[in-house]
Amino acid sequence: MLRMMCKSKIQKATVTETNLEYEGSIAIDKKIMAEADILPYEIVLVVNLNTGARFETYAIPAANNSGVIGLQGGAARLGAVGDKLIIIAYEFVEEEKAKVYKPKIVFLDEKNRLIKQT
Repeated sequence: MLRMMCKSKIQKATVTETNLEYEGSIAIDKKIMAEADILPYEIVLVVNLNTGARFETYAIPAANNSGVIGLQGGAARLGAVGDKLIIIAYEFVEEEKAKVYKPKIVFLDEKNRLIKQT
């Protein structure tokens, strides 16, 4: 049996921009994506800690070391600059591996710089 597990999580990302005119997604600094093991166009769950909104979209890379966390398209209506987010990616894992599975967790500061990783 496969279980859907939290593969990686970006904790307390700060929204730096919104763009309603984009076709949809969340832009994430390429370095943060790499640290969290999130690939371009990978589906993620986004949790807005300020509003309680939860939505799925796909990740697209923003400039490396830019600190960008941008809500694009319809997602731009679900948050504002300054909001804190949790961004979660999942993977399917075999039952035995799932019992000892540990996700990669990336913690960011208020400027979206890496402060800790587990």
